[in-house]
Amino acid sequence: MTSRFAQWTLDVIDSRKMAAFWSQTLGYEIEHDGPSPHLWPPRDAPPGSLTVWLQETGEPKRGKNRNHPDLYVPAGGEVDAEVERLIGLGARRVDVGQKGDEGFVVLADPEGNEFCLLHRRHPQGSE
Repeated sequence: MTSRFAQWTLDVIDSRKMAAFWSQTLGYEIEHDGPSPHLWPPRDAPPGSLTVWLQETGEPKRGKNRNHPDLYVPAGGEVDAEVERLIGLGARRVDVGQKGDEGFVVLADPEGNEFCLLHRRHPQGSE
């Protein structure tokens, strides 16, 4: 038997602002469980989809994240349009040393946490 991913936990300062951003980004539902909200995948998400927990902290982010989520646009969507949608929600483009020929766009959420939007889904994925 092996372990499996269950949840992505992110330290945040403003949990309500970040819950709004990430729920709109991912199409997840917000469940407030005390000061640190949980985000749940939509009902039509594939089995085993990660939940998100936004853990409140009083400390600001320092430096580049040591890990980050990689997102993709489902079949039929356009990466450029999704980048613009995410920027409209409060994301911004960031430079973490990319050279320009990567298969992803690097963005940061409203508190500066980096994430990538992949140009294509991994071949083992369901879409």
